[in-house]
Amino acid sequence: MEPSGLASVFTQDFLDELIPLNLSDQFFEALYGDASEGAYDIRLKFVSAGSKQIVLCFALGQRPDKCLACSLTYGLPNVFSRHPLININNMVKEFEAKGIKIKAWRLGNTKEEGSSLHTIPLYLDLD
Repeated sequence: MEPSGLASVFTQDFLDELIPLNLSDQFFEALYGDASEGAYDIRLKFVSAGSKQIVLCFALGQRPDKCLACSLTYGLPNVFSRHPLININNMVKEFEAKGIKIKAWRLGNTKEEGSSLHTIPLYLDLD
């Protein structure tokens, strides 16, 4: 599939099916035993597509009256890479079901986009 066509596959609706909006509450319920303890909402976003790589990101948006401190998000790539609720391996299967052949995936380091938004890049290397 051409890179220009990949953007049409990775619509926000499709990404929201993979990481539903209520997943954040489930994640914090599993992590802390109380969803209200969560400082951010998790949303999967499309960033770019090239002939050899697709880049998505987990956007961590600060919740009202919470603090999105670096200390909360810097260790998340390691957690997200193996967490059963995030389940990146299943996401890759969903992408492959759409005809996108993925050779490997990896998470990058947390990036501070601002005080209320941090992102974790998800790199999908194409076969």
